[in-house]
Amino acid sequence: QVQLVESGGGSVQAGGSLRLSCVASGRPFSSYVMGWFRQAPGKEQEFVAGISWIGGSTYYADSVKGRFTISRDNAKNTAYLQMNSLESEDTAVYFCAARIRGSVTVSGFDADSWGQGTQVTVSS
Repeated sequence: QVQLVESGGGSVQAGGSLRLSCVASGRPFSSYVMGWFRQAPGKEQEFVAGISWIGGSTYYADSVKGRFTISRDNAKNTAYLQMNSLESEDTAVYFCAARIRGSVTVSGFDADSWGQGTQVTVSS
């Protein structure tokens, strides 16, 4: 497993932007699938975005496609989630997740490491 620490959450008005960061430590970062999940109050956790460990292919939930961008900087052991055109429905706790040499699809991936979560609140 790898240790994950998120940052960058906060409160923003609808239409605004935030960038989440996830710093990993403990294992070679480049070998990990990285991704973001979120959980809104009273709802189940859902996959938001993922990036593969080979080739950097990206995958997104339909609800965020075109608005969110996931990226990674292997030299900094950091994954990012750039969130633009935020909507009130994006309000949730966002969790960084990882799996060593895993596979990711538009449905998500089976993470074995999780961050503590960071709150994102979008007001309309």
